[in-house]
Amino acid sequence: MTSLSQIEKTTSVPVSADFDIEGMTCASCVRSVEKAIAEVPGVASANVNLATERATVQFRGAPDAEGVLRAIEKAGYEPKIATQELAIEGMTCASCVSRVEKALKAVPGVTDAAVNLATEKATVRLVSGVDVAALEAAVRDAGYEVRKAKASDAMAEPEDRRELESRKLKRLVILSALLTLPLFLVEMGSHFLPGVHEWIMENIGMRHNLYMQFALATVVLFGPGMRFFRKGVPNLLRWTPDMNSLVVLGTTAAWGYSVVATFASGLLPAGTANVYYEAAAVIVTLILLGRYLEARAKGRSSQAIKRLLGLQPKTAFVAHGEEFVEIQISDVVVGDVIRIRPGEKIPVDGKVIEGSSYVDESMVTGEPVPVQKAAGSEVVGGTINKNGSFTFKATKVGSETLLAQIIKMVEAAQGSKLPIQALVDKVTGWFVPAVILAAVLTFAAWYIFGPSPALTFALVNAVAVLIIACPCAMGLATPTSIMVGTGRAAELGILFRKGEALQSLREADVIALDKTGTLTKGRPELTDIVVADGFEADEVLSFIASLEAHSEHPIAEAIVSAAKSKGVALVPAADFEANPGFGVRGTVSGVAVLVGADRALRKHGIDVSNFTEEAERLGDSGKSPLYAAIEGRIAAIIAVSDPIKDTTPQALKALHALGLKVAMITGDNRRTADAIARQLGIDEVVAEVLPDGKVDAVKRLREGGRKVAFIGDGINDAPALTEADVGIAVGTGTDIAIESADVVLMSGDLNGVPKAIALSAATIRNIKQNLFWAFAYNVSLIPVAAGVLYPLNGTLLSPIFAAAAMAMSSVFVLGNALRLRSVNPA
Repeated sequence: MTSLSQIEKTTSVPVSADFDIEGMTCASCVRSVEKAIAEVPGVASANVNLATERATVQFRGAPDAEGVLRAIEKAGYEPKIATQELAIEGMTCASCVSRVEKALKAVPGVTDAAVNLATEKATVRLVSGVDVAALEAAVRDAGYEVRKAKASDAMAEPEDRRELESRKLKRLVILSALLTLPLFLVEMGSHFLPGVHEWIMENIGMRHNLYMQFALATVVLFGPGMRFFRKGVPNLLRWTPDMNSLVVLGTTAAWGYSVVATFASGLLPAGTANVYYEAAAVIVTLILLGRYLEARAKGRSSQAIKRLLGLQPKTAFVAHGEEFVEIQISDVVVGDVIRIRPGEKIPVDGKVIEGSSYVDESMVTGEPVPVQKAAGSEVVGGTINKNGSFTFKATKVGSETLLAQIIKMVEAAQGSKLPIQALVDKVTGWFVPAVILAAVLTFAAWYIFGPSPALTFALVNAVAVLIIACPCAMGLATPTSIMVGTGRAAELGILFRKGEALQSLREADVIALDKTGTLTKGRPELTDIVVADGFEADEVLSFIASLEAHSEHPIAEAIVSAAKSKGVALVPAADFEANPGFGVRGTVSGVAVLVGADRALRKHGIDVSNFTEEAERLGDSGKSPLYAAIEGRIAAIIAVSDPIKDTTPQALKALHALGLKVAMITGDNRRTADAIARQLGIDEVVAEVLPDGKVDAVKRLREGGRKVAFIGDGINDAPALTEADVGIAVGTGTDIAIESADVVLMSGDLNGVPKAIALSAATIRNIKQNLFWAFAYNVSLIPVAAGVLYPLNGTLLSPIFAAAAMAMSSVFVLGNALRLRSVNPA
């Protein structure tokens, strides 16, 4: 048996591959999986081992890993898919991205590959049997270098590398410019400045002038410009040309023609022995300048990650015996007791055990107001202590801290592809070969039909087409906007966990919200208790609170808290049983007690009609009525109210201002839900929803083709968050279900929702502007470079101006994306 990385390229020899599978429990599972895999075309045999949870598949020809994976999923089981991230060097344009993706997807066992030009990373989804060495080999065979991203430096190292690359490019630009300047002045001065040509003839001479131009241009082309040849020539030989190939073809054509005109002018037709050394040198200089400006802009586009990385201190003061010792942050372990003094940054996540202070948590929540911390409070690594001091116990360190998770999420979003990128990928796949063909046709048309000297016109215009048509701007248009947009969102406490949410959030028609903990504070308070005849209020409250003390539900906590504040004694309870969505029951001091919604009591045959009017009154006040039964008799109706968050009305008003419908999904009875809806101006109400019914509620709201964004606390609402077109988790940043949501609001403030929508709209608008510029630039200027305006008004585009325009197009796209850094949604 061989691993996928060892599969032979020949299709005549049977090869095998391993697939890890989850969910198999018995021999019938094994038979089901084997049968499903065997039906895949090209599969010779399938052997599934229940103990190792692995399928060994024998193929007749080239392995069809994707087909096998689909078959396993169709059979009802989950194939294990791994994700591998690779850092790619040498990519310069959209065609490079397309080439690397194609190479990675061709590796057997790779199910998908997404390459991001801005982050210079490839994210590969693959089955467990694929050797990473096979991926690296595929990238190198495509003409690029790969560095496997390490967990320890995946975030910091690229920034250092970019800084080094930026400095290197700066040196090359300066050297190239110093060599090009005299060449440019001599050649262009001869044409445009009176007396320069005569001075050169008298002091240098034509022959020596040509030799000097040859020397300077050659040094520029094969010195600073050698980086284009190292990538462009191999890709040309592979018949997979890229941007570097276009530069190589254009500059070499201009330089080579000039060399012939200088040393063997007799080989050229009469009147065509012109030199274009300055064009070749200026093109190299301008494109290097564009690359340098791109490198600087790319560094700025990822400043959000830099700032997040800078939030974590390098050391921490950890208790060792009776004193605190300063140690490296990497040496802190869970359970360490850490001291924090005024003004210090908190190194890791933990829980306060002594002392109190106010902590600036704006890096997590986006809220500028410091939060009070005391014994029992949770603190987050990277936040800043204000005026007090305290000690806390480390609960999460290293990659488990919230800051590390935030950075991981932001990087994942920055490296993702939006659906809008699909058009770019399709176009750039054939763009560079089409440009080369256009240049060849331009040369042929001018050579055959152009005016004298036809060869000169043909060469100049063909070179202009090659240079101006580089798809750099197209490749940068989408990823740079995503990088800056998601980075800006992170600064505001909004985490786009999936880049796709940037596009889908702005398309939402309905914003559906869970009530408890989302619209409300999530800390209910007992407001009313009305007992039936024959019962005493404190005694009933004692029974109810004693039973609810065994529940972790927020309503139960409110009841217990109210009983304690009134001095009501709690007694032991037994046989406790919780029925989500209905209530709780058990025995207290030998007495059967049932507490829950009206449906819970009716289910047990208990009539609640005596409290109908009271329930209506409480419901109309926006309170949630619950009932208590003792020994099968209705004993009391109690009301619990969960206060609306202060920021909720403003947030809902902002959502309505965006033209969105707002819906509330709640387990409250209809009357209470409608009362809250009237109070807040909510458009639609889905009431009396059991915990497992929220998914169906989201599906109902989606009827009519509407796009639904669901907002919940990220824990109980996980299925609904997944079901919605966009799931938004609202939490305090330490207990949110990150895996369920597409977007995470680190604070509990619903005002983050309209901000997230505004950022989504701004980012997509920015992407469309970039794509329009990139496409319009190429579509409009390629014909101009080819010379279509020459018959009309004599206009031709010099290769020098083509190079400047090409470089500036990329800089324009990057500059436009960087504008998102200043977006401040209200």
